[in-house]
Amino acid sequence: MSSLPVYNMSGKQVGQYEIASSDLVNSINKQLLHDVVVMYQACLRQGTKQTKTRSGVAGTTKKMYKQKGTGNARAGSRRSGVRRGGGHMKALSPRDFSYRLPKKAVRLALRMAVASKIAAGKVTVVEGLECSEAKTKVMAGLLSAMGVSGQTALVATKGHQPLVYKSGRNIAGVSVMPCDDLNAYAVLRVKNVIIDKSALDEFKAKAVADIQAKAKALAAV
Repeated sequence: MSSLPVYNMSGKQVGQYEIASSDLVNSINKQLLHDVVVMYQACLRQGTKQTKTRSGVAGTTKKMYKQKGTGNARAGSRRSGVRRGGGHMKALSPRDFSYRLPKKAVRLALRMAVASKIAAGKVTVVEGLECSEAKTKVMAGLLSAMGVSGQTALVATKGHQPLVYKSGRNIAGVSVMPCDDLNAYAVLRVKNVIIDKSALDEFKAKAVADIQAKAKALAAV
């Protein structure tokens, strides 16, 4: 059982949040976490690099000189890859690096990532994570009160919170997103996770329901 500090938007600690890693997952599979992170990184690759083959290079198709009698080696097109200005022999072409793992594996990896952050003591809970105005000073003060100022952090809100996003977007190393949009890569790439209390309640409830459903299915086999 882990006890997470709970802060309000003024940066004052107002309580503790009790949660166990077993509430989210039965165990943490590092191989699954690695596979899911690599998947997200592959999906981020642009794959837009391209070079020209000899057919794509502008130039004449006329034979450079006659086949025999010159004493030189045989030569055809000026666009050959062995000549300056010619095409590439092994030209690069655009490709899509993205692929998808099963949805259940991706969702399980997210819960494992959050559980690993909780076990490491890198999760902080905020009660009523919302802003009345877009002020970077408010978010900077909250991060400073939590002791994570100057460190990478992920701020997870309940639903879309435009003012919270605008308050944190100018702080280096800080990203803001709704809890429903979280993924294992976003959680693991930062040092600290700051999450809204009600959003964590919903996340925990869904995880417990999934664990119970899986246990029920195994028992029925």
